[in-house]
Amino acid sequence: MQRTLVMIRHAKSSWANPLQSDFERPLNDRGEHDAPMMGERLKKLDLIPDLIIASTAKRAMQTAKKIAAAIGYDSDKIQWVDKLYHCIPSVFEEVIEEIEDDINTVFIVAHNPGISAFANQLSPLFSIDHMPTCGLVAARMDMEHWSDFSITERKVILFEYPKKQA
Repeated sequence: MQRTLVMIRHAKSSWANPLQSDFERPLNDRGEHDAPMMGERLKKLDLIPDLIIASTAKRAMQTAKKIAAAIGYDSDKIQWVDKLYHCIPSVFEEVIEEIEDDINTVFIVAHNPGISAFANQLSPLFSIDHMPTCGLVAARMDMEHWSDFSITERKVILFEYPKKQA
C-alpha cells in the first residue's frame, strides 16, 4: 500500500516580545501569509492529508491550523503531540510508527533542527542543510503498516518552501 508522509516546518515566527518563551512565540506577518499559501500549494499538488499531527508550540499549532483551513481539513481532527517540540529524529519515527493503518497520507508540523535532520534520513538521495520556515518535504513508501516505517525504503517526491518559484 502506498503511503505519503509530508514533513512541514512551522511558518516564520515573531521575535517581537523578548520576554515571551520560545514555546509561546506566535507567527509573524510573513508566517501568517506563508502557511495558508503552502496549504494551497499542497492542495494543487493533490497532497491532502488523512491526518495532521503537530507540535503543541504556538507557532506550530497556528501553522497546522492555517494549512488545514487552506486544504479543507477539519482542524478539530489535528493530533497535538507535545514531544514534537524540538525533538530529535528518532521521536519522529516513534510518532510515525504509531499511526493507524487506515491513514494513507499524513502531515507532521514541527521544528528545526530536528525536522531537517529527519528529512535528511528519509532517503540517501535527498539532502538539505536547513529546512526553511514553512518548508516541506514529502516522501512516498510502499508498506502495509506505519509500524514498518523505519525498515521501509522511502522516496522523496517533493521539496517545497514559500520562496521557491512554482
